Amino acid sequence: MDTQAIFDAAQTAWDEARPVPPDGAFVPGENLPIMKGLRAELDRDAGRAFALVYMDPPYFTKRSQGDYEDRWASFEDYLVMLTARVIAARELLAQDGCLWLHLDRRAVHYARVMADLCFGGPDFLVNEVVWAYKSGGASRRRFSNKHDTLLFYAKDRRRYKFFPQKEKSYNRERKPYRFQGVEEWEDGEGWYTLVNMKDVWEIPMVGRTAAERAGYASQKPEALLERIVCACTERGDRCLDPFCGSGTLAAVCKRLGRDCLSIDENPRAIAIAQTRTKGAPTCHTP
Repeated sequence: MDTQAIFDAAQTAWDEARPVPPDGAFVPGENLPIMKGLRAELDRDAGRAFALVYMDPPYFTKRSQGDYEDRWASFEDYLVMLTARVIAARELLAQDGCLWLHLDRRAVHYARVMADLCFGGPDFLVNEVVWAYKSGGASRRRFSNKHDTLLFYAKDRRRYKFFPQKEKSYNRERKPYRFQGVEEWEDGEGWYTLVNMKDVWEIPMVGRTAAERAGYASQKPEALLERIVCACTERGDRCLDPFCGSGTLAAVCKRLGRDCLSIDENPRAIAIAQTRTKGAPTCHTP
């Protein structure tokens, strides 16, 4: 596989995309021309750059996903599509902004190589986060696939927004340590301290009876997007979701006081996202 040829084809696709001016917070249509329109917007007002771009593209499943098609003429064509959007995302980021690229085992390792080229090298990768979950059945021919991978890139590796999140770390035997100066808590599982979060996240999938369930294929849980938004943005920041789907990022941003622009070529996805955000509480930026 010629990665340089794929990158060059993706760069050409981005360079030759005709800009489509975005209209509103939810924009129906093909995302690359709309992202080109957003780039033209930045030429007029640099303050419109995005603090966060979250991309949850098709995963190269080679089948219909119900709400969208994930079939491609070749894996190279898929990578050209994906790489062109990564190039576009980097162009749209604020200098201290970041990209989160969400994929699974099928393409993530190839996407990592292409994203390294887009950002200027592997040092721009801040984290490779593993999202572990329980869903579906088990396999008798292999270990069951129960995780996705999120690649966290910074536009400027020396200056990017990051606010550490905390998680529980249970004490050995779940008993109190009583170390001087160490604050401890107890819950139903035992005693624990709070530590900076690690790069493996156990967050449940959106269950069939979950209140947030929107009836859209591949819907991601709000808890997952909330963690990303809280870690990499502040109130009032601007976020972009080029593959909007069910609108989870938009719903989380509204609740947390961030602006979000969502793009999807499926009108049903846009309609679902708009409905979700109408029902979400608004957090007014102070």
